[in-house]
Amino acid sequence: MADQQSNIPHAPRKVHKVEQGLESFIFAGRWLLAPFFVGLLFAVILLLIKFFKQLYLMGIATFSATNQELLVGILTLVDTALLAGLLLIIIFSGYENFVSKLNIEGHEDRPSWMGKVGFSGLKMKLISAIVAISAVELLKVFINSNIHSSDELFWKVIIHITFVSSGVLFALTDYLNSKTQSH
Repeated sequence: MADQQSNIPHAPRKVHKVEQGLESFIFAGRWLLAPFFVGLLFAVILLLIKFFKQLYLMGIATFSATNQELLVGILTLVDTALLAGLLLIIIFSGYENFVSKLNIEGHEDRPSWMGKVGFSGLKMKLISAIVAISAVELLKVFINSNIHSSDELFWKVIIHITFVSSGVLFALTDYLNSKTQSH
């Protein structure tokens, strides 16, 4: 009987160590996300190259291009910049929320939203950027409406309205969720 009692306290310690080891291993698995964020940073670099290529081509064509062509080129630059900003928001927020905190607390250029954007805020920033990008793309189609079919224009408007509606529904869902008690 004494042997059974002496074994009982040891069993939970062993299980606890196994559980703690497993939990530590799972927690360390968050670092598997880091390469995704590095890859997205590489995508920002590719967007930067595309941005300067577009700017160069616009510079060359400045004197021969129509105002409409220049406007479409400028909107393409805006679109590229919005996408790059969106990627940086995803990189910073995703890294801080899922991998590790960025240790840049005292840096003067640290964005005020860093460390404060949770999953809900990230989702709202994401859908807002997508709606803005969609609006720029739609504006480019309207400007070049003479080279786009009415079907293409129709579907671009439908897609944009879908993005806007999704954004409103996300905002409404977050608002309703914020009014309920946490579980």
